[in-house]
Amino acid sequence: MCKLCDEGNPQDHSGSRRDFLKAATATGVAAAGLNLFAARPAAADVGDPPADSGKPSTRYVIRGGSVMSMDPKVGDFARADVLVEGKKIKAIAPSINAGSADVIDATGRIVMPGFIDTHHHQFETALRSFLADGVLINDGSGSPSGSTTYFEFILLKFAPVYRPQDVYINELFGGLSQLDDGVTTVHDVSQIHHSPQHSDAAIQALFDTGRRAAFGYFESAGAAILGTNPGNQYPDDAVRIKKQWFSSRDQLVSMIMGGEVYLPGYEKAWKIGRALGLQVAAHILSPFNIRPTLDLLAQGKGGDSGTLGLGADNLFIHMTGMSDLGWQAVHDAGAQVSVAFPIEMNMRHGKPPIIKMQSLGMEPSLSVDVECTMTADFFTQMRVCMNMQRMVVNQMILEQGAFEAPSQWPTPAPGTPPLLTTRDVLRYGTMNGAKHLRLDGKVGSLTPGKEADIIILDATAINVAPLNQVPGAVVSLMDRTNVETVIVAGKVRKWKGKLLDVDIPSLRQQLENSRDYIFAAAGIPQNLFSGQ
Repeated sequence: MCKLCDEGNPQDHSGSRRDFLKAATATGVAAAGLNLFAARPAAADVGDPPADSGKPSTRYVIRGGSVMSMDPKVGDFARADVLVEGKKIKAIAPSINAGSADVIDATGRIVMPGFIDTHHHQFETALRSFLADGVLINDGSGSPSGSTTYFEFILLKFAPVYRPQDVYINELFGGLSQLDDGVTTVHDVSQIHHSPQHSDAAIQALFDTGRRAAFGYFESAGAAILGTNPGNQYPDDAVRIKKQWFSSRDQLVSMIMGGEVYLPGYEKAWKIGRALGLQVAAHILSPFNIRPTLDLLAQGKGGDSGTLGLGADNLFIHMTGMSDLGWQAVHDAGAQVSVAFPIEMNMRHGKPPIIKMQSLGMEPSLSVDVECTMTADFFTQMRVCMNMQRMVVNQMILEQGAFEAPSQWPTPAPGTPPLLTTRDVLRYGTMNGAKHLRLDGKVGSLTPGKEADIIILDATAINVAPLNQVPGAVVSLMDRTNVETVIVAGKVRKWKGKLLDVDIPSLRQQLENSRDYIFAAAGIPQNLFSGQ
């Protein structure tokens, strides 16, 4: 049941509890060798999804796709079958005799793990594109970018007026949108906890979305600064939330403690999180005097006590503008770093720190951050990551020469960072994300025994065909339209290009109603061509 409905805040869940899966006719096609240059069918047989997918003892086989496991021990297959039983991957092999199990025909498709987003403010979904031109903080320039900014508008004007029902529909719609994009796991930095009711609305939406999520319990953004949240119980309410919602480890939604180091008294949040055995996450970036704060933490002198330090339980977001001291301590502590390449480049967080991470032997996970400024599409995240790093390194290499013969095309000097490859950024977007959210024992790769978070991508589509190289096709060519089927914990959630059991028009109307309320309550006029 929906908690908001039970509390008298009705939500429209049209069809969301229906048993939408129908029995499918089983087939037993044997796998054969695949010629990547062979002609492909224009489209797979639509049919119905496997019946009762994700339920215990239910079996189906994904047959004949190009399988990219992202697990070096499993390897990749030009053509193979993936057997799913209940919520787990049972086997991967060139040919699997699945008996009477239902079949998903993946001929001409790429089968791989779902993407993992390690930092996303889903509560801002209704504000999509509002801040497309803006930066983080008003810079006094009077320019469109420097005046309509994230801190002043999103945090200080919009966020404080959110009601629990606004939190719910924003979280739900944003989560379903990413599910449609093949992102099967998210760390939702909801940052909208004006009251326990707001927190419960965010959590309920994550459960109702039906995908894997880490609920990030952060502060009451904006309202805490303005003092407009008398019901605020952050960070103490973490104890109740953990007990009420996250008593089991065998569920799709888990919990992370937010502890922003720019907030007075942040040590309390860190201590509560650590006492509850949670990861402690924080935005670490150029403004808000964070650099010296991280330096103190690096020396074990952080917090009110002057004794707080870093640990392997820390997940840091951005890590732009930090000192060598801070970086070395993050590395030595085994903390994780989530990088939002497009947003950091666009909103003046500072240069995405990929070169620094490479120099320390570290790798990031990828994060979407805010849709008020840029898309949550994960193909964009991977491409921008790769493009940005290669731009910097390629220029570095060119400058090792003289821009004239005979050294206008120099051999990279020793110590030059290697160029990122499509395989690298795919790892960042899958296995690294799982590790950074402590979920690598469950997901992140197609490994027998792990839970079946799987996406099936159409490589016969006009923007991809002919298929010549699987990692390259996914990263350099694909987009949301290629995400044909999405599976979470064995359950088919998107089938042949359409989300199942979701009334998108109804949910969109609810989101638009929420948008209209938020703008009106914040006193911001709706102008479709603002800044033009």
